[in-house]
Amino acid sequence: MSNSIPPLTPKDGESKDLVAENIERLKQLFPEIVTEGKVDFEALQEVLGDFKEDSQERYSFTWNGKSKARKLAMTPSRGTLRPAPEVSVNWDSTENLFIEGDNLEVLKLLQRSYHGKVKMIYTDPPYNTGNDFVYEDDFKDNITNYLKTTGQLDDDGKKVSSNPEYSGRFHTDWLNMIYPRLLLAREMLKQDGVIFFNIGEEELHNSINLFNQIFGEENRVSIVSRISKTASNLGTHFAPSIDYILCYAKDITALEPFKDKVDETLYPKVEKDGPRKGEKYRDDVALYQASLKGLRPNQKYFIECPDGSKVIPPCSKLDEVMREGDGRWRWTKDTYLENKDLLVFKETSTSPLLNQDGEQAKYNIYTKSYLNDREESGTRPRNILKDYFNRKGADHLKKYDLDFSFSKPYELIEFLMSIVELKKGDIILDFFAGSCSLAEAVMRYSECPTKFICIQLPEELEKSEFQTVSDLGLERIKRVSSYLLDSAEDQIEDLGVKVFKLHKSNLKPWDPNFNEVQLSIEDSIENIKPDRTEQDVLYEILLKYGLDLSLPIEEKEVAGSKVFVAGAGALFICLAPDIDLDVVEGIAKEKEELEPELTRVVFRDSGFKDDVVKTNAVQILKQHGIEDVRSI
Repeated sequence: MSNSIPPLTPKDGESKDLVAENIERLKQLFPEIVTEGKVDFEALQEVLGDFKEDSQERYSFTWNGKSKARKLAMTPSRGTLRPAPEVSVNWDSTENLFIEGDNLEVLKLLQRSYHGKVKMIYTDPPYNTGNDFVYEDDFKDNITNYLKTTGQLDDDGKKVSSNPEYSGRFHTDWLNMIYPRLLLAREMLKQDGVIFFNIGEEELHNSINLFNQIFGEENRVSIVSRISKTASNLGTHFAPSIDYILCYAKDITALEPFKDKVDETLYPKVEKDGPRKGEKYRDDVALYQASLKGLRPNQKYFIECPDGSKVIPPCSKLDEVMREGDGRWRWTKDTYLENKDLLVFKETSTSPLLNQDGEQAKYNIYTKSYLNDREESGTRPRNILKDYFNRKGADHLKKYDLDFSFSKPYELIEFLMSIVELKKGDIILDFFAGSCSLAEAVMRYSECPTKFICIQLPEELEKSEFQTVSDLGLERIKRVSSYLLDSAEDQIEDLGVKVFKLHKSNLKPWDPNFNEVQLSIEDSIENIKPDRTEQDVLYEILLKYGLDLSLPIEEKEVAGSKVFVAGAGALFICLAPDIDLDVVEGIAKEKEELEPELTRVVFRDSGFKDDVVKTNAVQILKQHGIEDVRSI
C-alpha cells in the first residue's frame, strides 16, 4: 500500500559515507572529473590548472588533443570587447548583445560578467562535413602529426597499418573545436539553466559522450529528433531527413518540467449546463485502456452505470482483487469517487468492459477534461519536432531581402523558449549565432521580455552582398527590429542591439626595448593605446569587474572632469587628465547621493595632477566608504 512504512535496508544502519558525499560535492562543481562514481585525479588536476603536457588520457571517451583543449578553455583571454555604438540600435537603452569574434575568446571574456546568469542556450554549431573549420585553435594538428601521435606512423614516418584511421582526425578536429566552448558555456548557465544543442548525425554519438562528461549523464533531459527536410534524395541507402537537438540541464533537479501549449482543437465540445457552463472540453479518452498493465490493487473496482449495471475492466475473476494480467482503470478508486461528475457513459456494441455477469458491457466509460484545466497544467512536448523544416528558415529570410541557406527557423527557437517557460529578464545565449535566428526569436517572443547574447565569428561569405556571416546576422537583427517596430500590434519592450567586437586589450603590454630602455619606460607611463577611446576602456573595465555589459552608464561632469557612472553608482570611472582633489570629493558626493550597496572607483594612473593628489584620493574615498579604488 502507498501509506505503508518502507522496510529498513542494510544501508539504514550504516554511518554517513563521507567519501561518497565528498565525491558528490566534487561532481556538482566539476562533472567531468567523475566517471562511474570515481574521481579521475588527473582530470581534477587539469581542472585546477595543473596540466601535464605528455600525460596519457585515461577517460573511456578520449581523443588526441583533449587535454590541450581543456587547457585552452582555462587559459585566460588577453582580449577585450570594443563597443560599436555606430552600428548598434538603441545603444543607450537596449539589453540585447551582438558580439563579433571567435566565440572561444568571447566566452572567456564573458565569464566574470555572466557566470551563472544565462537561463537558456540554443546553439547550432558547424556540422562535421570533413571540411576544415574556420575556428583555427592553436592545438589543431596536421594529418602527419595526427597519425604519428596516434601510433599510425613509426619514427621514420612510415605507416604502421595499411588502413590508417583518417576518420579519427575527422572526429578529432571537431571535438577539439567544440569541447572548450562547451566547457565555458556550461559555466554561464544558471543552476536551473538548460542548453539545446543542434547537431547532425555525423557527430551525434560523440556529442552525447561529450555532454555526458561535461554536464553529467544524469542531467540529460532528452535527445530530440527534428525533421529538417523531406524533399532531398541525397544519400546512398537513406535520404537524410532529420537532425537532433541534445537537451541537457545544468542541474536537472532544479529545472522545472517543460510545458507545451495545449491544442484547442482537441477540445471541440462546449459545456451547456452547470458551474462550468460555456467551457470547452473533450470526452474521448477512455477510463480503461488495454495498454495499462501492472499490479495496481487500488485501480480495479466496479463502477455503476446509468442503467444500474456495474462494469469492470477485463479480468480473470469478477472481484476487486488485482491479479496478473487483469485490466485496470486509469484512476485509483479514491480519484474515481472524487471525480464521478467527470465520467461520461457511452453506449456501444464494442465495449471492452465486462458487466457483473462477466458478459460484454453495454457501456464504455470516458473521462471529461476541460481546456482551462489543461492549459493550467500544460502538456509535455514530444521529443520529435515536425514543423520546423530548414527551408522554412531560408524562405523566411527572403522576407527581409536576405539570402542565407543555413538559417534555422526562428519558430524552432521560439518553441524551445516557450516550453522552458522563461521569466522576465532571462538571458538567452547563442555562441554560434550564424544568421541570428535566435535574436529574432527573442524579439518576437510574446510571453515575457527576455534578452539575447549572440556571438558570431566574422566568417567570410562567398557570392553575397555581405562580406561576413556576422555582417549578415547583424543586418538581420536590424531589419527584424525595423519590421517589428512598424508591424507589431503590441509594443515590444526591446528591439535594439548593442554591438561589440573582439579586439586585443586597450592596454599596452609591458614589452621593454632593452636597447632603448628610457624610451620604453616613458612610453609605458601612458599605458592606454593611442587609437582607443574612453568608451573602449570603459567596457574593458566593466568586463574585468564582472559587470553586465548592458548596465546603464551615465556620463557626468564632476569638477570639470568627465566621469562615467555605471549601474547607478556601482562603478565610477574617471579617465580624465589632471585629476585634482575636487574631482575626488565630487565622486564621493555622487556616491552619497546614489547610495549604492557597493561602489568601485577607477582612475587613469597617469591622470592625477601629482602623487600627493593620488595618495590623498585613496584616503578621501575610504572615508566615504569606498574601499575598492584602482588605477589603470
